[in-house]
Amino acid sequence: MTAATLDVTPPAAKVRPWDGLQQTGTLAWRNLVQIKHNPMELMDLSVQPIMFVLLFTYVFGGQMAGSPDAYLQYALPGIIVQNALFATMNTAMGLNIDLTKGVLDRLRSLPIARSAPLMGRVVADLGKQLWSLLLMLGLGMLMGFDVNGGVPGVLGAAGLLLVFALAMSWMTLLIGMLVSEPEKVMTFGFVLVMPLTFTSSAFVRADTMPGWLKAWADVNPVTRLADAVRALTTGTDEVAGPVMWSLLWAAGIAVVFVPLVMRAYRART
Repeated sequence: MTAATLDVTPPAAKVRPWDGLQQTGTLAWRNLVQIKHNPMELMDLSVQPIMFVLLFTYVFGGQMAGSPDAYLQYALPGIIVQNALFATMNTAMGLNIDLTKGVLDRLRSLPIARSAPLMGRVVADLGKQLWSLLLMLGLGMLMGFDVNGGVPGVLGAAGLLLVFALAMSWMTLLIGMLVSEPEKVMTFGFVLVMPLTFTSSAFVRADTMPGWLKAWADVNPVTRLADAVRALTTGTDEVAGPVMWSLLWAAGIAVVFVPLVMRAYRART
């Protein structure tokens, strides 16, 4: 007699939304605690932002604005924006490592929400983004950056930057889902992020560019974000327009890339 083959695969557990949020928080904390066992990650979050601020200010400041102090007032918000966008590639690379090393496969065996591992990494990396932002802003203030926007301006700039970084992270996460090796994430990520950053008003005014490049810089989402962060922190009058466009760009990026990432995530897990 032939024995019947039984399917012993346990049915997928239905997770309540509140439990899913708690699981996301637990996995986010797991990713943050790993820094304790990998101090080099903290170095990346701290040393690189500090180097960017010092190098851009003291190497380019005299040429760009006549003095390092004058250039700092313009460039620091742009440097903060650049660092935030580059950091989204670390999110994608971490996810790719979890995929290629089977970490997500092990987490799937637990009775948790399917999206919790993905969202946990995204939330944890937003915390890292906040650390780098505060570090760079604090260093800039020690160097003479004038935060005329006060506490409300700083909080508004931090919130806007995190919202935009969250949206951009979905774009780089798609790269992390599609490539086969972590090193390729950085390669393709730089191809995407670097042109966006350096063809914006993050480091130089758009009106100093050739006409064709200025036309692109004026609609570049990084230009909108850099102008918004600059306006909020320095307390200039033109705040509403850049902030509104930054939020619209963030919403548009999220609408396009969140479904694509979730589809790729379901396919790989």
